[in-house]
Amino acid sequence: MELTVECQKRTAESKPNTLRRNGLIPAVLYGHDGTESVALTMNAKVAETLVKKASLNNTLINLNIPDASWSGKTLLREVQTHPAKGFIYHLSFFAVASQKSLEVEVPLHFVGEAVGVKLSGGMLDPVMNEVTVQCPPDKIPDAIEIDVSGLDVGDALHIREIPLPAGVQVVGDPDQVVASVLRLQGATTEETESAAE
Repeated sequence: MELTVECQKRTAESKPNTLRRNGLIPAVLYGHDGTESVALTMNAKVAETLVKKASLNNTLINLNIPDASWSGKTLLREVQTHPAKGFIYHLSFFAVASQKSLEVEVPLHFVGEAVGVKLSGGMLDPVMNEVTVQCPPDKIPDAIEIDVSGLDVGDALHIREIPLPAGVQVVGDPDQVVASVLRLQGATTEETESAAE
């Protein structure tokens, strides 16, 4: 998924709280020109919509800055919110056009019903709900689907077994458990009683 938003350059004398009172959110862009950063402002309603639709460090955002004659692909790196009132306080973007490869967080979606849950009364235990991957900016997956229907009680799925799109690699220990099927205490008792009968 890609989104497109527009920002304006922020002048050095503008005060963040004054901007917020005027319906603007302070923002910053990193990585577009080495270590240089650009102070920006964004319409508060646009910022709220963006934060609802975009995932941190995952969703590609086409950022346009007309008064700086710059546009490019970015990731939303940080969203600061007011500690008491919860409204957006500040956004940070990171330009990715010049990056050949990125490390990003991708959510895991478990699909299917594990055989150990369906037939043996076990419980699926998703140990991880997201994973760090390395891939080119144009290959960032929105999510990775994992079919758990083959897992029985006592089975575990590891990082090395995650099905990945072309060009995407998982960063981390390949032996780390992603999900497993646990035996419930009640199921053990029932099985023992039925065996005794």
